[in-house]
Amino acid sequence: MRVLSIISTKGGVGKTTAAANLGGFLADAGLRVLLLDIDVQPTLSSYFTLAHRAPGGIYELLALNEQDRQRLVSHTCVERLDVVLSNDDRGQLSTLLLHAPDGRLRLRNLLPVFAPHYDLMLIDTQGARSVLLEMAVLASDLALSPVTPEILAARELRRGTLQLIEDIAPFSRLGITLPALHLLINRVHPVSANARAVQQALHQIFRDHAGVHVLDTAIPAGEAYPRAATRGLPVHRVEYRRPTGRVAPAALETIRALACELFPQWQSQLADVKGKPRGGMPHAHPA
Repeated sequence: MRVLSIISTKGGVGKTTAAANLGGFLADAGLRVLLLDIDVQPTLSSYFTLAHRAPGGIYELLALNEQDRQRLVSHTCVERLDVVLSNDDRGQLSTLLLHAPDGRLRLRNLLPVFAPHYDLMLIDTQGARSVLLEMAVLASDLALSPVTPEILAARELRRGTLQLIEDIAPFSRLGITLPALHLLINRVHPVSANARAVQQALHQIFRDHAGVHVLDTAIPAGEAYPRAATRGLPVHRVEYRRPTGRVAPAALETIRALACELFPQWQSQLADVKGKPRGGMPHAHPA
């Protein structure tokens, strides 16, 4: 099982949108995907309609060490896409884990509960520096950080998210390999030259950091993403063809490109996700 955390110390950059749409796309490609919502504002938990709601969620997993998947895992209406819901309404987990001897390693130690049953875990995190955010990074194979196309946002990324990665570096002495950090430029306006300037600035800022990679894929600003969220669908099911007269590719192709950059080992499955067939929903052809 691969583990991807979607992180930023800045709120409002599009972490939940990235988690929901990546998860939905990869599930439609035939992969078994588990979403983990550790944000105290449980936006991801309410993105998809649930076919089955488990009695527990992230609180029982992290505070009570619950290991019965039937009590933890809810099933969405997207086939092969499950979710552990955020239910830490009082924000107790951060304090609990801060004072626990294994707090920052709690999730990493619990991964064997899920590993045999899923190909991928996607972790949506809080947009602020916290022990929960550090815990998510330490449990991950790779990390994705969305960045809005503004120079100030790029500079804040270095002060915030990169500083977090540097602060947890001592855990490598325990044999933990810190995840590579992938930067995703999000909400790019097609007529704006600022996004290219930001991309160049990011390359400049992080040129000396071997563990930081600026992705080639950028997510365009567009109404398809909020429209998909309103309908509770992954965006590739809503915009599977490029609208007439638009330069930016369809959301289907953008999410496919992002998924292929992050998970090249599944490229053949990802290539098979098609648009909406006549009379039905989008699907992946059998491998």
